[in-house]
Amino acid sequence: MLGDVIDLLVCPVCRDDLTLTGGAARCPRGHSFDVARQGYLNLLSTPVKGDTPEMVSARETFLASGAFAPIAETVAAHAKGVVGDAGAGTGYYLARAVHDRGLALDVSKHALKKAARAHPRIGAVVADVWKPLPVRDAAFDTLLNVFAPRNAGEFRRVLKPMGTLITVTPNSDHLAPIVARFGLLSVDDEKDRRLTDTLGDHFERDVTEPVAGWLDLTAAEVMSVIAMGPSAWHARAVEVSEGARVRVSVQVTVWRPKS
Repeated sequence: MLGDVIDLLVCPVCRDDLTLTGGAARCPRGHSFDVARQGYLNLLSTPVKGDTPEMVSARETFLASGAFAPIAETVAAHAKGVVGDAGAGTGYYLARAVHDRGLALDVSKHALKKAARAHPRIGAVVADVWKPLPVRDAAFDTLLNVFAPRNAGEFRRVLKPMGTLITVTPNSDHLAPIVARFGLLSVDDEKDRRLTDTLGDHFERDVTEPVAGWLDLTAAEVMSVIAMGPSAWHARAVEVSEGARVRVSVQVTVWRPKS
């Protein structure tokens, strides 16, 4: 899987090309990075706090229920060619959007263990979206950014001039009413404006599609929602004894690079 995407990558130290040799990725200047036995490649020089094994397990369980399948389908409908995913997590969305080949980027090696096996044409690389990505210029036809941090300058650099950036962002009523009930991180009404402020210097909006609906979750699924996202770092210890009816409400936005 990494062999299919190694030509998209560069050395994070010197930005030279990488090749796979003997279980490691190496550049001509001698920098070497081992491929983990689970199939992912770590190109992160300094460890960054990422999703824990417990968060990854909760997310994998919840996504397997199909609760967010309409979001994945909407994202996939706009994807084409070589697809990257910045903040890929377990690779759930990338696996459904990949056409040619895909590259999953995330700071969590625990998530990338899953992403490396999510699709036969996906490679998985540990990388920090806040730093220069270990990806060559104009590598992707499509770049996904689903519920993840955004680095507009780097996103523009790794996309082809006619490429597509697809973001998924929650609305203020996303996952209502359990957000208030369990003290989860909430989304303010200025989220969309801040998204434009973040990306507007490098991208222009093309299409925005809302994805919304209600879900009847079991108690176990409610617990997975609490445990799988950033609220897992902040939520107080809770015990969920009953299910809940929750709102799914997100914006899938297609962006085009500015020339």
